[in-house]
Amino acid sequence: MTITQPARAAGRAGSSPGPRDADRVRTAVDGVLHAFLDTKAARAPDPCIPPLVDVIREFLAGGKRLRPMFCYAGWTMAGGDPASKAIVQAGAGLELFHSFALIHDDIMDASDSRRGRPTVHRVLASRSPGRGEALDAARFGTSAAILVGDLCMVWSDELMRVNVAPHRTRRARPFLTAMRTELMAGQYLDICADSPADPLDRAWRVIRHKTAAYTVERPLQIGAALAGGDDRLLAFCTAYGRPLGEAFQLRDDLLGVFGDAALTGKSNLDDLRDGKRTVLILLTYQRATPAQRAVLRRLHGRATLDQAGADEIRSIIRATGADALVEQLLARREDAAIEAVRRAPISAAARQVLTDLARAATRRDA
Repeated sequence: MTITQPARAAGRAGSSPGPRDADRVRTAVDGVLHAFLDTKAARAPDPCIPPLVDVIREFLAGGKRLRPMFCYAGWTMAGGDPASKAIVQAGAGLELFHSFALIHDDIMDASDSRRGRPTVHRVLASRSPGRGEALDAARFGTSAAILVGDLCMVWSDELMRVNVAPHRTRRARPFLTAMRTELMAGQYLDICADSPADPLDRAWRVIRHKTAAYTVERPLQIGAALAGGDDRLLAFCTAYGRPLGEAFQLRDDLLGVFGDAALTGKSNLDDLRDGKRTVLILLTYQRATPAQRAVLRRLHGRATLDQAGADEIRSIIRATGADALVEQLLARREDAAIEAVRRAPISAAARQVLTDLARAATRRDA
């Protein structure tokens, strides 16, 4: 890495990456990931592992690297050395954890594509060894993808063992543990089939646990804690990270229905076919007429839903104004995050970067 801003004393407000530094951080994180995977392939305990490493390497291509970026921002604003290899390694660990989450999420959602390419379980199904009826291609792909996701999870923990003072790793560890537990809770809530008393409350809980915490808040806190950030700075990570993470997921929900698959890399039918009870869909149900609700009940969650049926759902969403309301909810959370930045104990440069990251996370088409 060639990031050369001067380091500041740990625990105080420091610098934060600028636009060119952001590109360098992404490049550096990719470099760590590729080197790490090269080592895993070279030192594999069995010849079956290197092909799986190649699958992980292919899956990693094209990711936004948001979590490493927020981790790096937390590190630098807490006074960490901008040229540190340790924080790049931690960011790479977060990216592998993210890969684990996406691979398993795609299995649970039976998704066919991710980042414009076949999902890992589909890739592996196409490589089934064909050992008979008991292990058909689809089952093999699912089983193998679960194991590939598990490898990402285990190896992410290995990368998170960074070379910083032990008391700082101890301070960061609870945020890492919380992030992992929250993600599992959010994923579980997302697949629950029961009928809660307040479905909208559950949808917000899914957003907070499955996406908001582990996309922004926890990576920021992990980076800040590894650099020795104080309690005030860690509290800012929550004040900024929670609303921004919620806004990020609200944008994802809109893109999941209205997005261009050529840009998002994922079908805009998946969420509708899967019957996802997102804030967007639940607000649509709340605002719909009885006739519109009947159409939603007939089409939403239909495994064979086509674009014509999806367009009917989209028309109802627009007619109820649910999409416009979600845009308003999203904007309020973006504003809350930026207001937290304005009041934060950080430098003017860090404020600008975190503001830019907030806008990039919420005003996107992919």
